Amino acid sequence: MALDFGPLLVFFVATKFIGMFAGTAAFMAAIAAAVIVSKWRLGKVSPMLWLSAILVLFFGALTLYFHDPKFIQAKPTIIYSFFAVMLLGGWLRGKPLLRYLLQSAYNGLSETGWLKLSRNWGLFFAVLALANEAMRASLSFDTWLTIKVWGVTIASMAFAMANLPMLMKHGLALGEKP
Repeated sequence: MALDFGPLLVFFVATKFIGMFAGTAAFMAAIAAAVIVSKWRLGKVSPMLWLSAILVLFFGALTLYFHDPKFIQAKPTIIYSFFAVMLLGGWLRGKPLLRYLLQSAYNGLSETGWLKLSRNWGLFFAVLALANEAMRASLSFDTWLTIKVWGVTIASMAFAMANLPMLMKHGLALGEKP
């Protein structure tokens, strides 16, 4: 979790205390460090971390080069849209692609459960992409950043918990049975 949210937290704190462009540079350094630590400590880098790192480095460089925060603000829309298209496309084809990303995170989950989870998260990511675009168009950078870091994180956790009853109905094993 620290590898996923740590760089975003670095971006938030650095932006608040030393400015948006320094925060963007710190975000780029933190995501690169997260990739290195993931490879060193876990022996691999998750596909989500790779994608996020590539986009942070690319859009961060554009932000710094053009001195325009719109580039770094577009990164979440691209990531959310990518996951929405992938998950919903897999769901429409009857292939629960989320199972390949999360692997053994949901032990015992049936094929139907994986399909529903992929559909639900695909729709959630689509909503996040639309919300990010609406926020980019209507909010200041500081307000956008605060909502991106805290609001999206809380919404994601709440959404994950809202899926628990469906997951349990479709075989999710919550710990060892006595």
